[in-house]
Amino acid sequence: MTAERNLDRLVAGMRPELNSGRYVFTTVDGPAPAGVVPVVTVAEPEGLTLVVRQEEADAAGLAYDYVAGWITLRVHSALDAVGLTAVVAQGLAEAGLSCNVVAGFHHDHLFVEHSRAAEALAVLRGIAESASGSAV
Repeated sequence: MTAERNLDRLVAGMRPELNSGRYVFTTVDGPAPAGVVPVVTVAEPEGLTLVVRQEEADAAGLAYDYVAGWITLRVHSALDAVGLTAVVAQGLAEAGLSCNVVAGFHHDHLFVEHSRAAEALAVLRGIAESASGSAV
């Protein structure tokens, strides 16, 4: 499948999907502890950031202060596509929703406040529906 670059088609075809579970951001000095399977890792000078299921973090005694819902945009976005993150961030910001975006090879992944994940999903679906009339 070819990755999409056209912004109108990207937005109209987002097909946001809420993954089950509660996810947290934590950091470790070395590799992920046994029993912890990250869905995202980011190597930073201060340590290895892990995004993991909350229950795994709790079982491993990892500290965190933000519990997120994980939304996947099912459109296959090109890594060099311009504007999708901006459209998503603006729409969520207008609704007072924070968002942490991670780009995977095939899809973009959004981590939003868990207690407001359903609201974020509805906002994203509304953005996609509004854009569907202008998609070429």
